[in-house]
This record gives sequence, structure tokens and C-alpha cells, in this order.
Amino acid sequence: MSALQIELIPALTDNYIYLVREPASGTTAIVDPAEAQPVIAALEGRGWTLDLILNTHHHGDHIGGNAELKDRYGATVIGPAADAHRIGTLDRTVREGDHVTIGDQDGVVFEVPGHTSGHIAFWFAGSDALFCGDTLFALGCGRLFEGTPQQMWASLGKLRALPDSAMIYCGHEYTESNARFAVTIEPDNTALKDRAAAIATQRRKGQPTIPAVLGLEKATNPFLRADDPATQAAIGMAGREPVAVFAEIRGRKDRF
Repeated sequence: MSALQIELIPALTDNYIYLVREPASGTTAIVDPAEAQPVIAALEGRGWTLDLILNTHHHGDHIGGNAELKDRYGATVIGPAADAHRIGTLDRTVREGDHVTIGDQDGVVFEVPGHTSGHIAFWFAGSDALFCGDTLFALGCGRLFEGTPQQMWASLGKLRALPDSAMIYCGHEYTESNARFAVTIEPDNTALKDRAAAIATQRRKGQPTIPAVLGLEKATNPFLRADDPATQAAIGMAGREPVAVFAEIRGRKDRF
């Protein structure tokens, strides 16, 4: 079984589109095409066509290239059943526990509402690849535009339960600003401080901070640590319900 080859395509101001290829079969997918032209350039430059388009949620900066890419390549568009009324280009809808294959690589669908009500993520265990859109970011999580803190905390719990080796392919390059906020929550977290310094160096060099490693997120991302006693104590909420702690952290980030 060949692991997926995954390349980042920067788009708009801070979006990442993911070009995903299963080398044995040559099956090629795009995840969350914010716009079509960077995808077309990447495909044409490699002499590839496009088989699949995977959407995590309905926002325009994740589906903006769907129609043009579908028309040009005849690709099959796969996305959340709950957003079928908001993504007009969908050919196949998926729900929790459904499977999506790219060549011989099998991906399972998680429903992860919070950022939007219909948000999903795709987990390809054979490649340690998690495509999570705007649910989980490196050192952050998405704003709660359509969901509740309870929903988002539960959604993050699903993703946190994946192996530490999971590689997080999220929707945006927000990591440096997320790091600046995270250290206000846990100023004494040595792993976080070290990571924030490394991220600042990466960004000065123009390097992407994605993919992130889930094991490191568990140690440094405050949104995954709302049930950790150290995080709770750091914000004066020791012993409180994790969802309340999460809501407080999310509120602070919204005002940051």
C-alpha cells in the first residue's frame, strides 16, 4: 500500500489547498479548493488530471474552486451531507463513519460541528493524514460561527483521540498568531514556549507550519487542553467542567 503524497498549495491570503495523490494508482484529489487557478497550475505543471474534490465545509474559501475544477476535469465532488443545500456542486454526500478512498488509501469521515454545523474531517489512517478544515488548527481551533462550545469540544475530542503521529492538514496558516495567543493562556508551558519560538523562525523564513503533529498539539494547543489541570489552573478555572474551560479560552481568543 502506497502512502498518500500530499502537497500544500497556498491560496488567497492564508488558505491551504491540499493536492493529494495515491502514487500506485495515480488517483489524485484536491481538498478544500479555495480557488481554481492555483490548483490548475499545480496539476498542469505535473501533467496530472483530477479525480476527486473533497470539501470539509461550505465556506466560500473552501469550495470556491469546485465548479471550475469539476467542469475542467470531471472530478467527483464529495462533501458533508448536512451541507448539501449549501454546496451545489456536490456529487456524493458523506456522514459520520462513511469511507472515502483515494486509490488504495481508505479515509473515514468524522462529523465535527462547531465552526459550522455541517463540518466534517477526513482521516486517512494508512497515511497518518487528517484533513480537518477549520475545526482544528495548529495551536488553535475554528471560530464558532454556527456551533456551540459543547459541539466543538466534542468534535475536538474526536480528533484528539487519533494517534499522536497524526499529521494535521488544516485550512489556514494561522499558527504564528495562534502561538501568540496560546502563550497568554499557558505562559509556563515550556513545550509551548519552545514551539512558539520555532514557529516564529519558520515564518520569518517564509516556511509553512503545516502539517502539524497531533502529539505536539496535545502538549501545546490550549483548545485541546481544557481538561488538563495545568491549563485549568493557569486561567483560574481549576476543577471546572472542561467545556466551560474551553468556552472561556475560545472567548478569550475571539477578543484577542
